[in-house]
Amino acid sequence: MMNLLEQLKQVTTVVADSGDVDSIKALNPVDATTNPSLILQAAKLPQYQHLINDAIARFADKDNATIDDICDQLIVNFGCEILKHVPGRISSEVDARLSFDTQASIEKGRKLISLYQEAGIKKERVLIKLAATWQGIKAAEQLEKEGIACNLTLLFSMTQAIACAEANITLISPFVGRILDWYKKTEGRDFEGSDDPGVQSVTAIYDYFKQNNYNTVVMGASFRNTSEIIELAGCDLLTISPALLSELQATTGKLTIKLSPENPSTNPPSKQAPLDQKTFDWQLNENAMATEKLSEGIRNFAKDQLILEELVRSLSK
Repeated sequence: MMNLLEQLKQVTTVVADSGDVDSIKALNPVDATTNPSLILQAAKLPQYQHLINDAIARFADKDNATIDDICDQLIVNFGCEILKHVPGRISSEVDARLSFDTQASIEKGRKLISLYQEAGIKKERVLIKLAATWQGIKAAEQLEKEGIACNLTLLFSMTQAIACAEANITLISPFVGRILDWYKKTEGRDFEGSDDPGVQSVTAIYDYFKQNNYNTVVMGASFRNTSEIIELAGCDLLTISPALLSELQATTGKLTIKLSPENPSTNPPSKQAPLDQKTFDWQLNENAMATEKLSEGIRNFAKDQLILEELVRSLSK
């Protein structure tokens, strides 16, 4: 009998959520995603020191070069290395400190794509990853019009998902595990299987998108256990850490398809009117979990970006 990972790959595009190239090589995913925290973890490993050294060396003789330039190059260096081992796409994240600045996010997305193209990577193999704030969604909407595909992350609510779909974003990454974390802490209890509020959120978004024929695809993210992954089998894509991919690979049994465009497991509401900013802000504000987890996620990614910059700065001296 095939293991659970092999079965999952037959119904869902499996994506590795890691900056660790060695782990990705071992698990043969289609795509890969990174974020500042994952790049920081990988950058501390000796086998990737050459990627940092290369990024620093590229700007050694440029008087106007900044740490920001070196870090952007480092993100692209990791992306290029990962793309040697996946047939599909890499998601590379815009600096979280730009999450509320539409124009700066657009410019950063263009810059990252330009760096990939200089490295010989076509833009079709890259997803620019932005936080699903109103400003991030508007930045992605413009980038999409320029032919730059985007991945909207730190997504915790139907409101964020609908705004992305209306903006014709390529892909969204609704978080599962972080939603579970919030409800466990708030309600003081655990959740299992289909009762997991993170699973329920992604399921509802998936069904809503399919019922209303949106082009935006759904990639469940941020998993705490394999049960959450199993409950979302059939989702367009799932991005999974190497540890959980290995656990699925080591487990046999029958995998049941839970999500399907033909058989929605929820009763999604009728298509809503396009959101304006004031409605988006109000609906997000009314969702305490989404508001808190979005803000926390941006803060934590920004913090890790600062630590990464300090690491690069120390090595540049």
